[in-house]
This record gives sequence, structure tokens and C-alpha cells, in this order.
Amino acid sequence: MAKATASSDDAFARFKSYLREQRLKSTAQRDVIVEVFLEGSGHASVEELYGRVRKRNPRIGYATVYRTMKLLTECGIADERHFRNGEARYEIAEKEHHDHLICERCGKIVEFEEDRIEALQEQAARKLGFELRGHKMELYGICADCRRKKSRG
Repeated sequence: MAKATASSDDAFARFKSYLREQRLKSTAQRDVIVEVFLEGSGHASVEELYGRVRKRNPRIGYATVYRTMKLLTECGIADERHFRNGEARYEIAEKEHHDHLICERCGKIVEFEEDRIEALQEQAARKLGFELRGHKMELYGICADCRRKKSRG
């Protein structure tokens, strides 16, 4: 694995353990897919992951990438997200909560954390008699890069 971190090593070991528990084969193709996913950043679609995987091993098929991402999601290493366009995008599962800003023009996704927003959500939930167990916040708009491009064009 190229330039692995301790957390990616842990995730890789957890995936191998999950495969054994499910009585599934650990294959070199799955290893490449997991490595590419763990090395990436952001919110990759299966199509994007497939493109990166094919650069390492052109014999790996789209269906293998798709199935491996489903396995990574099942074992808690990947989170599957569906933003406005409905396409599945995968990010490394994290313990820390974060929200998303999504550009409606270029599709850029920016993660952010804001304690004041979290506190307001907690207050609103309590006021309405809810105990929060989780949430997803997605804010849609136009990123600075796209706004600059429009003003130049």
C-alpha cells in the first residue's frame, strides 16, 4: 500500500477481517480497490474510483469496484452518501461528524464543521421533544471558483 497511514492500515485490516467473517475471498483486485479508496480524499463515485483503479490495474472491472464499495460500506469503512443528483458517493467513514457544501455548477463538495450550527440543532430538537441521534446537512450553492469564472466570462 503506497504511503499508508496507521488509520488506513487499521481500515485495511478491518476489511480483511470482515471478508474472513463473511467467508469471502481476499483478492488482489479487492486490495487495489481498497488501497485506492483509502488513499483518496473527498467523495468519490464508483465511476471515479473505477477510473483511478484502472490506472493501477486495467483488468479490474466496474462491477468489482461496485461490489467492493458495497463491502466497504457494510463493514463500516466507507460511508455511502447521496447528494441532490442521487448518485452514490463514498467517503471514508469518520467518527467526527461533518456537514457538506455542494456546488451546483461543478459538483465540488466541501466538508465543514460548525459548533454553533450543531448547538442550534440540538436546541431545536430539545424544544420539539426530540433526542437527536444523527443528521445530515447539505447546503447547495455556487462555489467561489465558479462565481469567479462566471464574472470573467
